[in-house]
Amino acid sequence: MLSHADPSQVAGLARFFKTGPGQYGEGDRFLGIKVPVTRAVVKNCWRQISFPELEECIESEYHEVRLAALLALVEIFKHSAKRTANPGVAPTAGRAIATPTAPLSPAACVDFYLSHTDRINNWDLVDLSCYPLLGEWLLKTDGIASAGTARNRTPGGIECSRTLLYDLARNGKTIWEQRIGIVSTMTFIRNGQLSDTFAIADILLHHPHDLIHKAVGWLLREAGKRDKAALEAYLNGTPSASKRPGPLGSKTLDSVENASTANASTAGLASATAARYLAMPRTMLRYAIEKFPEKERQQYLSGTVTPAT
Repeated sequence: MLSHADPSQVAGLARFFKTGPGQYGEGDRFLGIKVPVTRAVVKNCWRQISFPELEECIESEYHEVRLAALLALVEIFKHSAKRTANPGVAPTAGRAIATPTAPLSPAACVDFYLSHTDRINNWDLVDLSCYPLLGEWLLKTDGIASAGTARNRTPGGIECSRTLLYDLARNGKTIWEQRIGIVSTMTFIRNGQLSDTFAIADILLHHPHDLIHKAVGWLLREAGKRDKAALEAYLNGTPSASKRPGPLGSKTLDSVENASTANASTAGLASATAARYLAMPRTMLRYAIEKFPEKERQQYLSGTVTPAT
């Protein structure tokens, strides 16, 4: 990564990722390496990387080196998951891993990721890593989030439950942890499971930061691509979104909605019946309805939508 540094790109990247005083990326440093170059470096070396080396890179002062560590971790996770029949049995010690012989198992990758969220400190680091790793893990280990039931844990103590994402959204120490909570649901959306996205969006509905508004709106838009009626029901505060059969074997999206509502309720949220689109931040709404026909978009933006009964 250091050999690919391009000083001519540093100033532009620093502006793009808002590193000035008081901005969300304040103080971050760049080498001037664009993402395709970083991906090429990772492609050539991820198979030889150990956790101690990932530790060194994720702690780097340079943004692109941290990104390379995360992309390498995603590759290790994806390939170890293919080799591991039971992803929850390999030992790991999270941040304490210090030997090259530590197993690079899916569980160990998840533990490593969640023990270094303080270094995942900009939107691209979140968006390029959380759903192909954490989202995939939770898709496989916890088909439906269910409050109050016994849950498995990784050897590092991480819950194999989608409740983890609710906790990050609700109690994340930074906006980046909260963003991980919602963006990780992209994997669920791509598998036809939308209710966790809607429930976590409720937790973040009145968040003060623009970067969370954009993330929530983006994920709502992606959910709407899968099921426009479900997104409309969410925006309008009508219950019909939860009544659709889903690709979950004998279960339906109704049962997922009930489980997600239970998670939302633990955050002190009542089941929303009022039109959410009237209350959500304007940026969030614009992102959410971006793919709607223009006439419908204008109705939402002007607050004149009449929900179907």
